Amino acid sequence: MKYIPLILVTLFTFTLQLNAQNFEVSGTIKNGEDQNIPFASVFLLKVSDSTMVKGVSADDNGMFTFKNVTPSTYLIKASYIGRSSNLIGLDVSKDIVLGALIIDQSTENLDEVIVTSMKPKIERLTDRLVFNIENSVVSQGSSWDVLKRTPGVIAMQENLMIRGQAATVYINDRKVQLSSDEIRELLENYSAGHIKQIEVISNPPAKYDAEGGPVLNIVTNKNISMGYKGNISSTYTQSIFPKYTLGTSHFYKTEKLNLFASYIHGPRKDFKNTESAINFIDDTGVFSRWLTDYDKTTKAKSHTAQLNLDYAINDRNTIILASSASISPNKTFDNMQFTEMRNGQGQLDSTFVTQSDLLENKNNFSTDLTYEYSFKEEGSLVLNGHFTKYKGDNTQNAQSDYFNVDNEFMRTFGFYTDADQDIEIFTTQLDLTTTIGIFDFETGLKGSFINSDSGIAYYNTTNDEKVLISNLSDDYRYEEQVYAGYFSLSKDWEKTSFKAGLRAEQTKSTGFSTSLSEINDLMYFELFPTVHLNYKPHDNHSFAFNYSRKLTRPRYEELNPFRYYINENNFSEGNPNLSPSFSHNFNLNYTLNEEFYFDLYYRDNGKYISSLLFQDNQNLVLRDITQNVLESTSYGLDFTYGKSVMNWWYLYTYISIFHEDETFIALESNDQTVTNEVNGAYIDLTNYLNLSKDGTFKGEIGLTYLSGFLEGSYTQEERTNLTLGLRKTLWNKRAVLSLQANDLLNKVNSRISSKYLNQDNSYLTRPETQYVRLGFTFNFGNFRLEDNKRDIDKIERDRLSDN
Repeated sequence: MKYIPLILVTLFTFTLQLNAQNFEVSGTIKNGEDQNIPFASVFLLKVSDSTMVKGVSADDNGMFTFKNVTPSTYLIKASYIGRSSNLIGLDVSKDIVLGALIIDQSTENLDEVIVTSMKPKIERLTDRLVFNIENSVVSQGSSWDVLKRTPGVIAMQENLMIRGQAATVYINDRKVQLSSDEIRELLENYSAGHIKQIEVISNPPAKYDAEGGPVLNIVTNKNISMGYKGNISSTYTQSIFPKYTLGTSHFYKTEKLNLFASYIHGPRKDFKNTESAINFIDDTGVFSRWLTDYDKTTKAKSHTAQLNLDYAINDRNTIILASSASISPNKTFDNMQFTEMRNGQGQLDSTFVTQSDLLENKNNFSTDLTYEYSFKEEGSLVLNGHFTKYKGDNTQNAQSDYFNVDNEFMRTFGFYTDADQDIEIFTTQLDLTTTIGIFDFETGLKGSFINSDSGIAYYNTTNDEKVLISNLSDDYRYEEQVYAGYFSLSKDWEKTSFKAGLRAEQTKSTGFSTSLSEINDLMYFELFPTVHLNYKPHDNHSFAFNYSRKLTRPRYEELNPFRYYINENNFSEGNPNLSPSFSHNFNLNYTLNEEFYFDLYYRDNGKYISSLLFQDNQNLVLRDITQNVLESTSYGLDFTYGKSVMNWWYLYTYISIFHEDETFIALESNDQTVTNEVNGAYIDLTNYLNLSKDGTFKGEIGLTYLSGFLEGSYTQEERTNLTLGLRKTLWNKRAVLSLQANDLLNKVNSRISSKYLNQDNSYLTRPETQYVRLGFTFNFGNFRLEDNKRDIDKIERDRLSDN
């Protein structure tokens, strides 16, 4: 790693020398009346087949510039709202200043002809699948709705999955640094009308951190007008309990300054019911059966704010400040459990009732400071610093009362816990993007430093006084340093495109537990190669292959050796001995007529970090343990096809046939080896409807089906979801009114079970998936503006608790 800075400086110097061989092409776009046309598109094309080499947008004065153009012969044309200039030939051997490119914008009187795009376009690029939705019927509703309908994405409650892995959400290449439920809440309030395209990056290239799975990148459409815009928005959701959100955002832009601020308040009350069954087994078979009905009511008042500032010092130098704060004070959990304990013949032995009250506070603050330098030719140098401060604490007071078969009180058991967690994350990163000869080149360095302090005190309160139980209490400190460097090269030829990279990461971590009196040190150096190949022998056929090696580190909470109790017989515990897991990801894709998409994938997940639940048949205890499995694999075939059935009706189809398996050590079955596997299918049929001639009233009817899925030691049964959505644009796009209905068939929630050797337990959880949601947004100011809203891109923050 000590040679990487020297290598980067050498490559940077060599690159600047090479860039001097390239040239600029500039000009102006005008209409037939000699008026400038702002924001028109300009394309530089190959002479051989008219395929695009480069594309730029004109500024608000109709002027454009192509930078870093390789010497050759090209064609150039301009386009604006469906009309184009004539093709002009260029021999680029020096800097060229063109005269005006003329776009004929003569008008014709049409008899109320309104063209509305219904079909979203899917493109296969070298390292990603691009789902273009701008101005299509798919752009209705919220960003969350669009992501759920993106090819290759499976919605699993709060998570968006790609090939069995949770996807990381980005907006304009900036990571959305929120927990999974907070991401959903954010995207449900982020209008899909701002989205230009969704990028599905199943195997992220070397620029992305080695840790993390597939990426979903939301690319927004951008206008560069100056001025002010703002909006207020609100949603009302009716389920078991009503809930609402209220938010506002404001954006101001001048020639040098972009300023964005937003605030969302989301008070809510949620209910979740869980029915579970445990069969405790000995040599004679089932000797005790526990049936539990568990109600959980949660009340929260969250506050989320963002402040972003971009300042352009000049044309080449920009400073960017991005900050966010999330506060969730006095969040309460009211838990009530009723359990029947029956013998092997099904006769009632006794019952117990557990009342558990939990109070939680969370504060999460983060800030990014970025400096960007743009080269005279194509490319940039970016220096970034990041800081995150996370603090959370919770107290739990629980009591279980036991009754005999005649409902007479027998005994009681109570406990009290006081837990806290304090995490600080520092990162610094340098990225260089430029060209080396004929190749596009990216390289960079990154350092990340994490400090986590956690503590839990466990008290027995059975006799109405707090008695500290030292062996169930602990303080845990975790420190981690990661140093990384990467580079990648890419090139597009006439029929072939190529991108390859290598990332190197050096990791050192230390964990210390006071109760266990042990230190866990870990140090490793790993290489993470990526390869992407595209081959298009014919306009109707395209093939692609990609490979990557990836890393998954334990979440901070998973490393804590604490126990978190539902009751004294049911708890989860961390594992300070967890080790990172490494995966190999292979994909082979075929595209026919740019309409039929086939994707064959295989993933060796290695010693995947999984949450496994075991029943202790001797002590009648259920415990959830995080551990490394012995091995895990995933493979499958995905098929995507979309068709306009009629000019107002577009049908989207996505089918995935997959296999998932995990092999682990059964800790409560004499450490035998067990393989849990699922062969399943996922089907998504979504109808996008244009319900008005002017395109201001749109609808959606969707049906998804999942035959089953794997969740650690559990297997999930089939589930079906029928959804309905309506969206109406009002007052010349000043306002949007939407209505959504989810889980109309009440079949989204399905039973999850684990049955092997001496393990036999299952549960059915019913959160508030059935709901009707009404949303309203009002825009004011110059709402043509696109804001500089961004989310802070730090993989280290992903390992914060979602709870």
